[in-house]
Amino acid sequence: MKSIHRRAFTRYGVALASLAAAGALHAPLALAQAPYPTAKPIVIVVPHAAGGAVDGVARTLAERLAEDLKQSVVVENRPGASGLIGAASVARADADGYTLYFNASIHAAAPLLYKSQVKFDAIKDFTPIGMVAEGALIFSVNPQVPANTVIDLVNVVKANPNKYSFVTSGYGSAGHLGIAQFVSDVGLGDKGIPIALYKGAAPALQDLIGGQVHAMMDPFLSSLPHVQSGRLRAIAQTGRVRSPLLPDVPTMREAGLRDFEFYSWYGLWAPAKLPAPVLKALESATERSTKSAAFKTKLNGLGFDATFRNSADFNKYIISETAKYQAIIEKAGIKIE
Repeated sequence: MKSIHRRAFTRYGVALASLAAAGALHAPLALAQAPYPTAKPIVIVVPHAAGGAVDGVARTLAERLAEDLKQSVVVENRPGASGLIGAASVARADADGYTLYFNASIHAAAPLLYKSQVKFDAIKDFTPIGMVAEGALIFSVNPQVPANTVIDLVNVVKANPNKYSFVTSGYGSAGHLGIAQFVSDVGLGDKGIPIALYKGAAPALQDLIGGQVHAMMDPFLSSLPHVQSGRLRAIAQTGRVRSPLLPDVPTMREAGLRDFEFYSWYGLWAPAKLPAPVLKALESATERSTKSAAFKTKLNGLGFDATFRNSADFNKYIISETAKYQAIIEKAGIKIE
């Protein structure tokens, strides 16, 4: 009788062990097949300091994505080296959809300037998810600069090239390339006028307001409050039409530069080789978020237009913009010291 009980107990134990082993084998599989994005919060890496234009658009998008995907979406700032540090960290991350990357047009431009320092390929090492916004820049001057128009500024600087300087929030930013194109187009390229590099819009604007530097192109989000308060004077804007936020300020074309049109654009990426189902989920959520009334209203108030491009179209756009920036850099002779 003891033998029968022992055999029954042994069979029972083997059965339990088999079930436990089967559960252990299938647990990771079940987790891997969990519907995206239910496993954990999504982190969007912004490779710039908090408070700037990129950060502002990213946080607006993160709010909409969190609501659409029913998952926490956290923005993490990793600034440095014109966005290269944050971008490199995402390029090395797992392509599981839980680490994303949000940046502006500087993503395409900075690698062209920092060739020896770049540890990633701006196109091949990322999966474009979608473009979400674009915005013109405000061309503003310190109020002490005797210029109310673009032509005034050109004449003033040409007359005293050693007295004036331009400023940019970072090498490769839209404002930097916009200023470089402007200097080249109006014949100031051989005057040796310095373009001061700052780490972010906030310190650049602070010194522009203080008069240490004299002119800057910068997104509406960070410059508009200073223009509205009178701390800066807007002499032009770089879009194809005037912004309703500055209806009395002419476009660069209206100011006499017929071929000048420049934008800062913003988009969302993931590491390369993102699984197709995850890309589809993120692309669809990004499209819905970008086209939502709440997103459009918020961005319009910040001086941006909600402009969606899907993954394939965004990839083509990045390639074309990279070629455009390369031409500006070569024509202006921009070199990183």
